[in-house]
Amino acid sequence: MSRDRRPFLILPLVAFIAISPLILRGCSCGHDFDFHLINWFEVARQLSHGTLLPHWAFTPAWNAGEPRFVFYPPLSWLFGAALGLVMPWTWTPVAYTWLVLTAAGFALYYTARSYASPNAALVAAAIYLTNPYALYTAYERTAYAELLAAVWLPLAIHAVLRERVSVLSIALPVALLWLSNAPAAVMGCYVMAFIILIRLFLAALSRTSSLPSWLRSASGEAPNAPGDSQSHTSLALTALSGALLGLGLASFYLIPAAYERRFVRIDMAILPGLSPWDNFLFQHTSDPEHDLVLHTASIVAVSLIALTALTLLWIYATSTKTDTRSSTPSGSVTSHLSLLLLILFLTIAVMLTPLSAPLWRHLPEIRFLQFPWRLLAVLAPSMAFALALALPRIHFRANLTSILCATIFVVPCYQAFHQRCYPEDTVPERLAVFRSANPGTDPTDEYTPTTADNDSLSQTNPGYWLATTANSPAPPSAIAAPAPHQLDLSPAAPTVLIFNLRDYPAWRVTLNHAVLTTRLPRKDGLIAIPIPAGPAHIQITYITLPDQQLGYTLTALSFIAIVALLVHKRTRAH
Repeated sequence: MSRDRRPFLILPLVAFIAISPLILRGCSCGHDFDFHLINWFEVARQLSHGTLLPHWAFTPAWNAGEPRFVFYPPLSWLFGAALGLVMPWTWTPVAYTWLVLTAAGFALYYTARSYASPNAALVAAAIYLTNPYALYTAYERTAYAELLAAVWLPLAIHAVLRERVSVLSIALPVALLWLSNAPAAVMGCYVMAFIILIRLFLAALSRTSSLPSWLRSASGEAPNAPGDSQSHTSLALTALSGALLGLGLASFYLIPAAYERRFVRIDMAILPGLSPWDNFLFQHTSDPEHDLVLHTASIVAVSLIALTALTLLWIYATSTKTDTRSSTPSGSVTSHLSLLLLILFLTIAVMLTPLSAPLWRHLPEIRFLQFPWRLLAVLAPSMAFALALALPRIHFRANLTSILCATIFVVPCYQAFHQRCYPEDTVPERLAVFRSANPGTDPTDEYTPTTADNDSLSQTNPGYWLATTANSPAPPSAIAAPAPHQLDLSPAAPTVLIFNLRDYPAWRVTLNHAVLTTRLPRKDGLIAIPIPAGPAHIQITYITLPDQQLGYTLTALSFIAIVALLVHKRTRAH
């Protein structure tokens, strides 16, 4: 079989080994399993009704809803919903996991191939998609959005490690990360900026004649080393331009998420116990369940740190040996890459400990990562890249080694990380509840509007009711239901109409075709409006706010810029 075709067989097979326990024993109902299922159900329903990019989730907050999809990046819930529309929902989480792990393997393989042999890249890719943190994310956390980010992180890291950085190579992973998972995007952007700064710093140091020759070579000053063909100014400007273009591509999500978070309780995401300084490795809190999760994540971190350290030590121990018969890169390039990976590894290791607390408190937006061990999502591709550098020095059967390594990782990780599904948590049961006339699902604290209090919200509110005051509760005999978006009434006297729908600036209410700007405050945040006596035709519509229009415009302009770059590149090539 052609070497170029082997990954199309081996990597899907390795990913299949990773999901085979899920096929045999059912889904793992991890920490975020229900959250993502509800997202997929919600989006699938809205897609089937013609809403291609939903913003509002209707079933949370006991059918009062929340602007979840304004703030939660779209790729994972669009992908999961699309899978659910074309296959049985029972198989959707398993299929999603298999496809994402396979894609992550391909991303690592094709980026590592730029400096490693096909055998080395294949084994590194197989280990990457079955490394302990990937399986911890897939089995115990079922954090499907973060799992999707594992596809783009190798592209992001490789974009700033490659010999010549380009605008597009930076822009695409930046955009894809922001559209997949916000914490992973924050990590990815920081890591890309960090590596660029280290490259500039090492290049400047390499001009110091007092440096040891091995460090001067590793810094990129040796012939054919990364950085020689691109000036320092060009490197910095290209990286900055690529980052801005990537943010522009994701603007249709980023602008509304950044602007509209003033309308929700976004800081609830970093309550005590959920902040970085409460979650360093093996830390203890007053919550035993939290400590158990942190202990497991800490063990995963130690194992991944050990694997990376051993790999880097192997590269260092064998760095003086040169195999002229192999297709491996020159020694200077290997030294350069391994030095950058070593610095990144040491930085991540420190960031997992209390030594880094000041950084977690003061670096912009980094506190929203919540858990420092999330940096393992960056350490995993770094470890795999280092492994690809190390493996060319060994002769082996790559196909068999890939399958064997996958099995070695999958078996113990499944036993350690699999989460039992109680009868009410299974996919068929959750789907049946979603499709029934149900009271909805729990609200999400950080997506709750600032005008609302979740503790004051009843779980059995009807779609609407009439009352004498804005704070009147629903009738005790009412049947739980979502709010209608169109209603015709004819009250005999002025009254207050209350909808089981959370008030939010994007909801426009019209009374007899005139926009109604008066909203009566309620502690639970539901829409309450005064209506006069007589016929009343009420409509509620979710409108496109100016910040959303701005986001769409910037995304369109960014696409035009990409087309212009591609045309310019093709013209120069000819």
